[in-house]
Amino acid sequence: MFRAVAAIFSLISITPAFSATPLLQLNPSYRLIISIRDQKLMLMENGGRVAIYPVSTSKYGVGDFRGKMTTPLGYLMVAKKIGDNAPVGAVFHHRQLTGEILQPNAPGRDPVTTRIIWLSGLEAQNAQAFHRGIYIHGTPEEKFIGRPASYGCIRMKAADVAVLYHEIPLGALVQITPDRLPKVPKARPLPVSTSVVQNEKPASQQPQPEPVSDSGTLSIEQMRMGGTLAGEREKAKLALGKSL
Repeated sequence: MFRAVAAIFSLISITPAFSATPLLQLNPSYRLIISIRDQKLMLMENGGRVAIYPVSTSKYGVGDFRGKMTTPLGYLMVAKKIGDNAPVGAVFHHRQLTGEILQPNAPGRDPVTTRIIWLSGLEAQNAQAFHRGIYIHGTPEEKFIGRPASYGCIRMKAADVAVLYHEIPLGALVQITPDRLPKVPKARPLPVSTSVVQNEKPASQQPQPEPVSDSGTLSIEQMRMGGTLAGEREKAKLALGKSL
């Protein structure tokens, strides 16, 4: 599988024949793998697993045909990102914010919310993805996340897609596979809250270096420590001379 990814990076160039996206370069450091079978999305950075999120792909199956509401398979890329700093739950219509904000599982509503990560196909089998408007996006219908329920896009919980949007850059490689997610070792963790980690001392309680006086000279404590170290060095030299 990873050999195939290397081939994708070395051979693919984005041309107008495939899509109307801007001419972007693939970013080899970031990658998404979306499993149809698992209904999960894995975020990877530098070959390591950063996070796994539940998703919903199309309830009409897989494929990439105009007029069909199916989820394309194969290698794609992140072509556009829409929704910087929009509130979680913000509603989009034709990729424009409406000003409405929905809570998870709001009754009777099924719009695109929170963020839009617009995908462009890199292969013949998904060449229509950009024109079809295949996104990774938020949805208020979070109760259906984890099983096929979309109309072709990849749906995520609103809070999850907001984090993913921040983490994934333009040009990131996206693989949509009918198989299970691969086993990948963990990479760095996602940013956590600024609360102090349990059993870790706050910075104010951490040992601080001795300050240097305004005149640029050493403090009394630093001079005392320096003298002690110098004395120890002299004792070591004398002991070495006697042994010789």
